[in-house]
Amino acid sequence: MKYLFGPVPSRRLGISLGVDVVPYKVCSLNCIYCEVGKTTNLTIERKEYIPIDEVIDELNKYLNQQPELDFITFSGQGEPTLNSGLGKVIDFIKDNYSQYKVAVITNGTLFWDKEVRNEVKKADVLLPSLDAVSRITFLKINRPNKNLVIDKIIEGLIQLRKEFTGKIYLEIFFVPQLNDTKKELILLKETVQKIKPELVQLNTLDRPGTENWVKSVSKIKLEEIADFFKPIPVEVIAEAKTRKHIQSFNQNIADQILETIRRRPCTDNELAKILNLHLNELNKYISELIDNNRIEFDKRERGIFFRIKT
Repeated sequence: MKYLFGPVPSRRLGISLGVDVVPYKVCSLNCIYCEVGKTTNLTIERKEYIPIDEVIDELNKYLNQQPELDFITFSGQGEPTLNSGLGKVIDFIKDNYSQYKVAVITNGTLFWDKEVRNEVKKADVLLPSLDAVSRITFLKINRPNKNLVIDKIIEGLIQLRKEFTGKIYLEIFFVPQLNDTKKELILLKETVQKIKPELVQLNTLDRPGTENWVKSVSKIKLEEIADFFKPIPVEVIAEAKTRKHIQSFNQNIADQILETIRRRPCTDNELAKILNLHLNELNKYISELIDNNRIEFDKRERGIFFRIKT
């Protein structure tokens, strides 16, 4: 499949069929923690980056087989709301395969645009991000397109909540010493109370990010932050149950990764090409192998190399 990947074991959505509607790596942000890598096209221009009719054709062929899925999820290697045909694909799913729930994982930067809000209105769940409220922290963590302003992004999320009838799960990704300070947490909590999502999901680094100096916030710290956010509904998603317990985890793929890097260390992009896997799907298995101390990594000039842990 060219535009679909998985189903993948998702920490937040269970068994999820991924739909990728933008090329690598078209995004409105260049986040320091991104597991996919540095943004190569930092833009807020909306257009049909990938032919939507081809995406719909691929979806139709796959969904005709009536697969067991918890969600059909728009995510991938960039920001899905940048594709101007996103709404057309969501409408197709809901008009023809209404038994499936639709989720959109998004950085949340474009909801100030009413057209974008209209295009996602038929989704069941939206999972936008908001990592910072202060301008300086937003710039440090998310490194946005020059035309994005954090106040405008927040207003877009507030307006989205007023119009969207589905569920909103707001993710906050924590980076030590940047957005986990008392000052930043107060600003975040005040803003979340204005946005009013059904749930706030606290996250931190799960595998190597774009910048090698970025570290994880400890589990204890995340639990303290969760307590601080109460009574807002909040959960820590960084310590999810092992993916091996999720039905779509394929042990054969994990074994193939181990066999490949046993011969020589490889980057994630190299592994994706060798194993013919979408990068997002590969990342799920990489994370599981890291969590279980099966593999380790080195960040070099040419990228992050994974090898068998000795």
